[in-house]
This record gives sequence, C-alpha cells and structure tokens, in this order.
Amino acid sequence: MTAPLGRTPMAIGELTDEQYGQVIGPGDAEYEAACTLYAGDIDRRPAVILRPGNAEQVARVVALARESGLRLAVRSGGHSPAGHGVCEGGIVLDLAGMKALEIDVEARTAWAETGITAGEYTEAAARHGLATGFGDGTLVGVGGITLGGGIGYLARKHGMAIDDLLAAEIVTADGELLLVDEDHHPDLFWAIRGGGGNFGVATRFKFRLHELDGVYGGMLVLPVTPAILEAFIAEAEAAPEELSTIVNVWTAPPFPFVPKEYHGKPIILAMMCYAGPEAAGEEVIGRFRAIAPPLADMVKAMPYTGMFPPGDPLEHPISVARNMFVDRVDRATAETILERVTASTAMVAGAQLRVLGGALARVPSDATAFAHRQSRIMAHLSAIYADPAEADLHEKWVEEFTAAIRQSDSGAYVNFIMDVGQDQMREAVYPGATWDRLARVKAMYDPANLFRSNHNVPPATTCTAP
Repeated sequence: MTAPLGRTPMAIGELTDEQYGQVIGPGDAEYEAACTLYAGDIDRRPAVILRPGNAEQVARVVALARESGLRLAVRSGGHSPAGHGVCEGGIVLDLAGMKALEIDVEARTAWAETGITAGEYTEAAARHGLATGFGDGTLVGVGGITLGGGIGYLARKHGMAIDDLLAAEIVTADGELLLVDEDHHPDLFWAIRGGGGNFGVATRFKFRLHELDGVYGGMLVLPVTPAILEAFIAEAEAAPEELSTIVNVWTAPPFPFVPKEYHGKPIILAMMCYAGPEAAGEEVIGRFRAIAPPLADMVKAMPYTGMFPPGDPLEHPISVARNMFVDRVDRATAETILERVTASTAMVAGAQLRVLGGALARVPSDATAFAHRQSRIMAHLSAIYADPAEADLHEKWVEEFTAAIRQSDSGAYVNFIMDVGQDQMREAVYPGATWDRLARVKAMYDPANLFRSNHNVPPATTCTAP
C-alpha cells in the first residue's frame, strides 16, 4: 500500500501502529468491516482507518488530517444516521480501540473512554448497582450519543446523558488535549453537551452514576386504534418521572410474540422502564395494561441491563427517517399517524413517540447546547425497506407524514437526523442564540473547520467571547 496520502508524501504503509494505533488500509482483511456503519445505505471508502489506543495517538491522527488536507471522520460506534463515522477518500479516526472504564463506586462517578459502547458501560456499572442513562441500544458508542445529548430510558428520572456529564478530555484541532468542565474551558464544556463532534475528539468522559438496583420494565404490545394511542400517550405524560417510555406505532414484523393476524398491521410496541420499586412500577404499568388487552406483555422486575437486548452487529437496515417534536398526540393526530403508517408499503414503517419532561425539562434551555428542554414529545418517523430503487417512494412518504403531523414545535434532535442543510440546522436543531454561541465556540477551537464530518456548525466569521 503506497498510495499518497493527501498533500503529504507519506504513504499508508509508512503509518505505524506505534504512532497512530492500528492502521487499516484498502486491501487489509479488516477494511470492509471497518468501513461498515449501522446504516445499510452508506458506502464510503476512506484512504485509511486509524484506531488509536490513547489520547496521544488521537492527537497524531488529528495532526495528520490537518497537515494532509484529507477529510477527517471520527467514529465511536458507527450509528450516525447520516453516516458521519466514515468518509470517502479521507481518514477515519476509529475510537474502537479506546474502551477503558474506571468506576469510583464510592464517589458514584466513572471515567470512560469514548470507544466504549453503551452496552459495555451499562453492564460494568450494573455490577455495582449503578447506572448512567444513555439511549436504548447496546452497540451505540458512548462518544457519539453523549455529544449529541443522549435521550434514553432514564431521561425523565435523571435527565439526558449530557446532564450526567461532569468533565471531558478533548483533543482539539491544534492537537492539544484539554480537560473541560464547568471551571475549565466552560464555553467548550457547554458546546460539547449537545453540539456534537464539531469541536474536537472527545477521548474520555467523566459521568455521574446513579444507584439503580433494577427496574420494572420491558416490552408491552397492544393493538392500536386512534383512541388507544391517544390514551397511551396521555398516560405516559401523566406518569411519574420514574417512568420513561418509547412508544413505537409500527406495522408489526413477524415477531413470534405477535399474533399472526396482526403481522403487517399497525400495533403499539412500547418499551416501558420504571426506575423505581417494583410494586409502584406494577401499579403504574397497570394503567397502560387497562387501556386494551395486551397482545404481549413482557414487563416485569428485571436488572436495568434487561432493558437492552443484545444488538446484532450484522444488522444494517436501509431506511428513511425524519425527526421532530410535537406538542400533543390528540385524537386527530393519532388518526393521522395510523393513516400514514397504514399507507406505507415499506417492510416496517411507523412513528416512534417518546414523552419527555421530568428531569430533562428542569435543566434551563440555555445551560447546554441541547435547546429543546421544553419540547413535550419527540417523534421519529421512519420506513425500513429492502430495494434501493424504492428510495424516492419512501422519501415522499416520510416527508408527507412529517408535514401531516407538524405542530408548533419546529425542533429536531441532532442524534436522530439524517443529512440536512444548514438552514434546517439553524432553524430546527440549534435555533437562535444556540447556533450563534456554537459558531463562536467553533471559531475559538476549530477555526478551519477540520471537524466537519458531522452535523456541522461552521465557525463564526468574527470571534467574540461566547
């Protein structure tokens, strides 16, 4: 492998493991797997993939990208819906070689390298009866989900992942390793809590841990009508903060626990997580069970880790999706959701609804770069399909679905969006003063926009203190 790398005379074969960590180039046995992301429709071929083992090697990779002029993509778990974890012809900085985790049980804190997955972290913390809330999947990288916010099963009880982020170590565009927290580089600490990977490579995070011996949770499957859906969301909004829900209104896949007569028809497939005593959880979940006779009921007392079924590393769906917030799911909205889901010809189509509020909403909207603290319900509309030739058909479906249920909240959650234009980023993801402040911080720490393989916030043209 002697292809030149960017503007420098250095060849891939001259990049050593000692300098950069594991070096993977085209033709290496691991190259194909290392290029593959969760999203099945992303097919990009970087010039080289580098897996550093420590922050010093991360800094060298950043310097290589800066000096070569090649595009740099940073990968934690590879679950970016927009495919930002890989780039065409550039350098991928893959954090998979950095998974160290140090748990201080007495202080209830943990230092985690950012290549560790949410599942690996959660399993390790659970052995001490502790937890930090991330999302709802085991294979997602802690680095990516945290930088974007982190809305998961503990969001209403303890807030987002960024609300438990106490400090971070960041390699900036000039190769400097910074410790950032409320007292050190507070502007940067504000920005990385929701602003994504715009400001550097996060190598380690310090998290707060919460006592959590177990939860009352699992999957609850119900038939669905507009009245049932409206009632289900109303109960989720009225529930104690200990309960977080993920309500999927889907065309039912042929799951063995779903009666055959419902396969291919809309159902409610809800993930319920009550982070409190079993007896109280059973009482709360009973209100949902009373809405309609469940088609399947797997809700029970379990370890928190039981909320996370093993992820399939070979799963790479092709999908279209839109993310948005809505103010309410009233009868008319519920009717529209069911009409649109039924109209789709995709293999699996639907709306995922997450009732927010609780601890997430008690943090001031300007305290972090996540600007949607007062949003009430997050809706993620998606269609999974097999034939790439059908992309336009399903794209039209999801666009029309989004327009049909649009209400007054025009926001979107950065971790769940596909590629969008800068105007939409400013209007929906980082509205108003949030965008302006992020752009100023960007100008301070990455004025040349080296870190642009992300939902990008370009640096402000004039830099004043954030």
